[in-house]
Amino acid sequence: MHSMTGFGRGTHATANVVVRVEASSVNRKQGEVHFFMPRDLAELEARLRKHVLNRVTRGRVSINVTLEHPGGGGSGVHVNMEKAHALQNAFLNLSRELGQEITPGSSDYLRAPDVFVFDEDYKVEEVWDAMRPALDEALDGLVEMRAEEGADLKAELERILAHLDALTNAIEEHAPGVIVTHRENLLRRLRDAELDLDPEDERVLKEVAIFADRCDITEEVARLRSHFRKFQAYVDSSGVVGRSMDFLCQEINREFNTIGSKANDATLAQAVVDAKTELEKIREQVQNIE
Repeated sequence: MHSMTGFGRGTHATANVVVRVEASSVNRKQGEVHFFMPRDLAELEARLRKHVLNRVTRGRVSINVTLEHPGGGGSGVHVNMEKAHALQNAFLNLSRELGQEITPGSSDYLRAPDVFVFDEDYKVEEVWDAMRPALDEALDGLVEMRAEEGADLKAELERILAHLDALTNAIEEHAPGVIVTHRENLLRRLRDAELDLDPEDERVLKEVAIFADRCDITEEVARLRSHFRKFQAYVDSSGVVGRSMDFLCQEINREFNTIGSKANDATLAQAVVDAKTELEKIREQVQNIE
């Protein structure tokens, strides 16, 4: 079981290029990959996305790629004079329109796209060959961190699941007493109304039987135990189980809601509230499971 939060870093160098890759991820319902790298490498995005999604199924993964020349060297920078003159003319036009002198500064030229162009002699396929080992190293670190966090999540989920099971046992043990209490209260009300009926009177027995049927939670408890076993199987699984766990939480919540509606008893109602509080803790943790 893996978390969807992680980070990894990788570096690989060839004779002509040094590639540094950082991979980070946060939780998302689907698998998303976002790239931050030189625009000249945009054609590699499809291959990179496929490579990443072979290792990570769910979560928003950010891939940051930087390139360097070995030793810090590069082929230089040139200025796109046409765009520089266009920027200057735009400021002149703005000055005339506003009736005041507005002069572009150096920062304006630096911020304008493609005015300063860094000439790189990288070949895309060469970069790809260097990028794959760096990406794999970064993804190894990312997956390892997600696995470590997944182990922590597993321990927490098992603790909460054990508490839910204990609450379910307490509910099951207390449920028969609800019927006994109802029978005693019914007989007491009859006596208070001076209706001296035999406790074994057919009408009394029928009323108690109807109440017992209406309050029976045997099926709900059986389904809860089945859900708990399935949830534990997901916890022990090494596969992608986050969505399945989320769905199962909804089913568990439905059973507790049904028990609460049948409770007719303060103790049972409180146990259901406690169980739903613990279940909400599980649902919060499940949102970060791959």
